[in-house]
Amino acid sequence: MRDKIVAANWKMNKSLPQAIELMQAITFGLKQNPVACKVVIAPPFLYLERVVNETKGLAHAAAQNCCSRNNGAYTGEVSADMIQSVGASYCIVGHSERRKLYAETPDVLEAKLQRCYDHSLTPIFCIGENHAERTENRHFDVVAQQLEYVLFNFGAEEVAKTVIAYEPVWAIGTGLTASPEQAQEMHAFIRKHIADKFGLELADDISILYGGSCNAQNAAGLFAQQDIDGGLIGGAALVADDFLKICNELR
Repeated sequence: MRDKIVAANWKMNKSLPQAIELMQAITFGLKQNPVACKVVIAPPFLYLERVVNETKGLAHAAAQNCCSRNNGAYTGEVSADMIQSVGASYCIVGHSERRKLYAETPDVLEAKLQRCYDHSLTPIFCIGENHAERTENRHFDVVAQQLEYVLFNFGAEEVAKTVIAYEPVWAIGTGLTASPEQAQEMHAFIRKHIADKFGLELADDISILYGGSCNAQNAAGLFAQQDIDGGLIGGAALVADDFLKICNELR
């Protein structure tokens, strides 16, 4: 039985007082109304240890990124070892914003995944097509290549420890959302592509999240799909009530 997961990606938002207020509202809601899924919270690095301590027993903490190197003279970077040492257990790798804004290549993403595996962090590996690739009907080829060029360079043991997030780039921050049918079609494609490489058993066990403007209004329809195992939530994760509603839609 694969994990059902709702992960909050706060991105670069919230001052420390605001972050504490949000954490406390989420933990209060989870205590009052336990949910049937794993809850993961990915705050800015500065607040990571606070999230670990404030949400202990109720949610898991994730980093939004990690360095591709173990340690050294890399000013401003944060290593997987540092992330693991403060108690976090997940790390987002390959988010479309980092691919685009920071030119993260397949080689860099492969190195980041390796650092996560080396330090017992579960990577949430993001893949997905942009608007042009979707309209030109290249979305399946693009997603297949993103899997093959990075994740498929690892063995079954590592891949089995990975969570995948499908994020149609055209639906992030645009107000657009893939329909439940579009999202299911791609999730099923991803699962089959993994099955063709690593076998049906591993593919059936891997969690695949939807990450394209999922919110309290559309979560139920998306989560009802057979191959959608939860969500990687952006803007809606910054409002406690909305995030908790999303968590409660995953059963």
